[in-house]
Amino acid sequence: MSLKHLIGGQLVDGGSRRAPVYNPSTGAVIREVPLADAATLQQAVDAAQAAFPAWRNTPPAKRAQVLFRFKQLLESNEERLVQLISEEHGKTLEDAAGELRRGIENVEYATAAPELLKGEYNRNAGPSIDTWSDFQPLGVVAGITPFNFPAMVPLWMYPLAIACGNTFILKPSERDPSSTLAIAQLFEEAGLPKGVLNVVHGDKEAVDGLIDAPEVKALSFVGSTPIAEYIYARGTAKGKRVQALGGAKNHAVVMPDADLGNTVNALMGAAYGSCGERCMAISVAVCVGDQVADALIARLVPEIEKLKVGPGTQCGLDMGPLVTGAHLDKVTGYVADGVAAGAKLVVDGRSLKVADHEEGFFLGGCLFDQVTPEMRIYKEEIFGPVLCVVRVKSLEEGIALINAHEYGNGTCIFTRDGEAARLFGDQIEVGMVGINVPLPVPVAYHSFGGWKRSLFGDLHAYGPDGVRFYTRRKTITQRWPQRETQEASQFAFPSNG
Repeated sequence: MSLKHLIGGQLVDGGSRRAPVYNPSTGAVIREVPLADAATLQQAVDAAQAAFPAWRNTPPAKRAQVLFRFKQLLESNEERLVQLISEEHGKTLEDAAGELRRGIENVEYATAAPELLKGEYNRNAGPSIDTWSDFQPLGVVAGITPFNFPAMVPLWMYPLAIACGNTFILKPSERDPSSTLAIAQLFEEAGLPKGVLNVVHGDKEAVDGLIDAPEVKALSFVGSTPIAEYIYARGTAKGKRVQALGGAKNHAVVMPDADLGNTVNALMGAAYGSCGERCMAISVAVCVGDQVADALIARLVPEIEKLKVGPGTQCGLDMGPLVTGAHLDKVTGYVADGVAAGAKLVVDGRSLKVADHEEGFFLGGCLFDQVTPEMRIYKEEIFGPVLCVVRVKSLEEGIALINAHEYGNGTCIFTRDGEAARLFGDQIEVGMVGINVPLPVPVAYHSFGGWKRSLFGDLHAYGPDGVRFYTRRKTITQRWPQRETQEASQFAFPSNG
C-alpha cells in the first residue's frame, strides 16, 4: 500500500521516489510513502497560497467552530488513530492514546482564537488620537515534525497556526506518516476549506524546498539539534521566522531525602516509556551521594528486569520496539560505546528476544552506573531505553553539571526539601523544570521549549508563544482633524508633552 500527499483537499501522488514504512514489531514493510519532488512541493505551496486570502478573512469565531468539530472527530476516531500510531511507531497503545490526548489539548486551546487574537486599544493615546494593535496572520507557514510523536507534535503546530488565520504545509516524518495524514483528513471532514492544510511527505529535498520557497513565511521544526540548527540558519538567512526545537539530555537529580519508592516509579516511566524515544525522556539520574546512588540502583534493577516488552499493539505492555532497525543499531552502538568507555553496564537489554517477533526492533531497558561527563553516552542524546547514573557530592555540584551541558530542554529534582527545590528551580539553566515531576511537559495554555542548544529561535512552541509566532503585530494610530480647521505644520517629533 502506498500513501499519498494531501494537497488542496485531494490525495495526490507526487515524486518518483518511495520510502518504506515499517511495522517495528515485526520488521516488515507495511506501506510505502512518496517523497515529494520540487513540483509536488510547489503544488502544495500554490494550494496554500490560493487558500490564504479567504481563510485570513474568515472571522476567528468561524475558524473556532471548525476546530470544535475537529476536536470531536479526533475523540470519536481515537481507537483507529491510536492503532495507526502504535503500528508504525511501535509505542504501546496506552502511550499512543496519551500522545493523542495531549495533542487534542492543543486543539482545545486553539478554539479560543477569538480571545487569543483580541488586539489592544487605547482611546486618546494623544490629543484626539486613538491607537490600537492588531495580530494578523503571516500567510503560508510550514511545520516539519519528528517520528516520535506523529500525532501530538503536528497538533502543537497547525491547529493554532490555522486558528490565527494562516494556511499550513506539514512535512511529517516519513517513518510513521499514516496517523498524521488521517488526522489531517479529519480536519477537512470538520469543514476546513481545501488548501488551508496540506500534507507533503518527503525527506531533505522537501525540507530544503520549504526553507527556500519564498511564499513560506515561517517554519516550525521539532527534531535533532544538528537539523534544528541547519533549518534555523538557512531559514533565517532567507528572512523567514523560524522556531526550531532540537535535542535534549534530561537530568533528574535525586536528593538524599527523596521518597525513593516514588522516585524509582517516576524514573521508570520517564526513562523507559516510549522506549526512551522522547525529547523529554530522563536519560541521566544525578545521585547526590554514593548512598543514594547505591540505593537507587538496587531498586531500579528489578523493576527494569520486570519490564513488559512486546508488540506495541498489544495491551498491557510497558515498552514496544524502537522505530526502525537503523535506530536500533544506533542505540545498541551507544551501549557498546559506554561499556568500552568504562561505564558499568548494570542491566544489559541487548539480549532481549520477543517470542514470535524475532525480526522486530526490540531492545530491553539498559542501566549504566559510574558514568562520567566526558563519555559519549553522557554527552549525546541516545534516544533509547538507556538510563545513566552519575554520582555527585552535593546539589550545587549537580546543578553545575547540568548547567555545563550543551542541552537545556527538561530536568527535574526529587526531594522533600523546599529550600533545595527552590534553589534548583532558580539556578538551573533549563527551559522546563519539574519538582518531583519527571516529565514537566507544559499544558497547552503554557508554552513548550528548552534553552541553549535545545531551541533555536526566540519563541517556544504552542500556547501564548505559539500565538505570537504565527502572527505579527500591526499598530494603527488614527486622528480625525476637525472639519474646516487648518492646522500648522509640526516639525518637532510628536509627543504627549
